[in-house]
Amino acid sequence: MSMNGAAAQLEMMEKAEASKKSVKSRAVQEEIVFNQWATFKVNNELFAIDVMQVKEVLRYSEITPVPGSSTYIRGIINLRGNVVTVLDTRLLFALKARETDDDTRIIVVEYNEQEVVGMVVDSVDEVVNIPQNDIERAPSVASDDSDRRFVQGVSYYENNLIILLDLAKMLESITPIVED
Repeated sequence: MSMNGAAAQLEMMEKAEASKKSVKSRAVQEEIVFNQWATFKVNNELFAIDVMQVKEVLRYSEITPVPGSSTYIRGIINLRGNVVTVLDTRLLFALKARETDDDTRIIVVEYNEQEVVGMVVDSVDEVVNIPQNDIERAPSVASDDSDRRFVQGVSYYENNLIILLDLAKMLESITPIVED
């Protein structure tokens, strides 16, 4: 075999090896699952919910109070002919209430097939992609798990701690079970 032939064969072998590494690299990249989270602020803390559950974000508007409802229920709004129950996340999280301002928003989320719920938040931030393997279990800071029952996990995104909420657990805990 000539020197040129050997060099060509060596080059082909190196390309084949590089191709195998590239395939392995792509396989590893494809295993990383990203979830999209809609972030918002309450009491200067960054929270997030699964973006697939968000129907829309509304500017704060007048809410009709419902007599006899729980303290964390602000009332109801009419959203294009549908009645939407609106929760005050500050009161739900046992925080001090505050006056609404230009940043206050109502995040309308889909609770189940029949019901949508609005959540009053201090401000909305952005939609972020967080790798599933970057989500950590919520640290236990209470004597029991009742105070973190709404928290699905925590993650850091661009050096900011985001508290990821489990919307289903949050809404199930405040919605009465209706028997058929």
